[in-house]
Amino acid sequence: MQLDAIFTNARFTTLDPQRPVAHTIGVFAGRVAALDEEVAHCTARQVHDLGGAPAVPGFNDAHQHLSMRGRRLLELDLRAEAAPTLDALYAAVAKRAAELEPGAWIHGSGYDQNKLGAHPTAEALDAVAGGRPVWLEHVSCHMGVANTAAFELAGYPGRLGVPEPDGGHVERDASGRATGLLQERAQPLVTGVFRPSPVETIVTWIAAASTLGLSEGLTSFTEPGIAAVNDIGHGPVDLHAFQVAVERGLLQVRATVMPYLTVLHDLGAFEPGNTWFGLDLGLRSGFGDDRLKVGATKVATDGSLIGRSAHMCNGYHDEPDNSGFPLFDPDELRHMIVEAHRCGWQVAAHAIGDAAIDLALGAFAAAQAAHPRHDPRHRVEHFAVASDAQVERLAGLGAVAVPQGRFLTEIGDGMIAALGPERASRCYRMRSLLDAGAVLPGSSDAPVAHGSPLLNIHDMVNRRTASGAPLAPGEALTAEQALRAYTVGSAYAEHAEDRKGTLARGMLADFAVLSDDLLAVAPDRIASLSVGATVIGGEVVYDGGALT
Repeated sequence: MQLDAIFTNARFTTLDPQRPVAHTIGVFAGRVAALDEEVAHCTARQVHDLGGAPAVPGFNDAHQHLSMRGRRLLELDLRAEAAPTLDALYAAVAKRAAELEPGAWIHGSGYDQNKLGAHPTAEALDAVAGGRPVWLEHVSCHMGVANTAAFELAGYPGRLGVPEPDGGHVERDASGRATGLLQERAQPLVTGVFRPSPVETIVTWIAAASTLGLSEGLTSFTEPGIAAVNDIGHGPVDLHAFQVAVERGLLQVRATVMPYLTVLHDLGAFEPGNTWFGLDLGLRSGFGDDRLKVGATKVATDGSLIGRSAHMCNGYHDEPDNSGFPLFDPDELRHMIVEAHRCGWQVAAHAIGDAAIDLALGAFAAAQAAHPRHDPRHRVEHFAVASDAQVERLAGLGAVAVPQGRFLTEIGDGMIAALGPERASRCYRMRSLLDAGAVLPGSSDAPVAHGSPLLNIHDMVNRRTASGAPLAPGEALTAEQALRAYTVGSAYAEHAEDRKGTLARGMLADFAVLSDDLLAVAPDRIASLSVGATVIGGEVVYDGGALT
């Protein structure tokens, strides 16, 4: 038999219990066709010698805003590494302003007030922007700061008369004037001036992040939210932008995209006595192919933990009078989720605070009770602050929690400050989910945190903040559990475990070649590993020198 490719002289960890390790894989039509001795009498158009390097199934990020990651790669970087103080942030804005034409927007992102000591202000931005409008997006994406020129373009001269939208918050001074900070669903008051984004611009962002992801061993990802310009998305035809990127060969990572729930709508009767809630043509979860498909519908029930807008049962440790807020009326939220469930959608509810988790799980239970379905596999994105009872309830519903590993290092100190020691022990639970019988995926929420799967796996195993403090160390995973989450678990979260996650016959031939054995190195060395090559469908899409 002639194969398309043979990859030999490797140390494959397959995660297939029938054949957990292999040294040779043969590929035909993008899938694993043979392993080890089965390849002995085969020829191939291409043969790659891996030089004894270890390799694992391709990493699958269950929650990565890849298009947004690409956008942030190309705009002003305000993460703590680039702008560690407010003065440094203002200096970076001033430098960018000097590079731009008068009146051009200054876009920056990645700042964290927990590390800077405070949010930037409109007044201070006015002093360095040279009259240009400024929008600085918080690292969490759940808030941002605009300057006076930006407010004026939005129709609020002098930052006066800015309304307080449902599900959002406008920070104001004692006189009622907006200070610049817009939280949650208040952001579109300003971002609506420059959105939707042009399709070609979105394609450029997708291409940039895809190229970076390939170098990190990323072979699949789920984009959690598209097409809702005032919620999550760049424009109403985001799916078209992803399709264009695939057609041009610019998006090589396998993509699952989540339309935001507010773009679903009542389509009227689709048969006598029944109405349809969803997208035109009856499009729903599962439509597409192994390169680009429609996944769950995403909805954010609350905000950000480090931004103190996540919906909590009790006040924040450092802001006891603030318990965050829900982004939707609970009855409206439940109605949308039940209707989406009824019409065949998988639902992915962003829920960070414990009060928000109750809303999400309650809606899932109500949906299944009203309209029973086999294995809807609804998801709770983040599941950040959860009680033992909530862990058990989620598992009992057959739902999937999608926590993030790299949050622990990059924003863990801020989370501890927000929660205090007792609630921090229930923060971003992982081992408890496995112990309860739930399937655990791996994810980054990039660009909120770094998108590298290896860095995320490192944190899932080590669970230390940037300051070195342990964060819920009882929730730590073994390296094998973390690897399984980032492969098998993430495939399960997108209903793709029949073709992704393991290296077995008939599965997609997606894998990453590593610099050392992820399952054998000391836990504190995982972050130092590198990716030597990435293979998708048997095609080498990134070669960092591992192949001969």
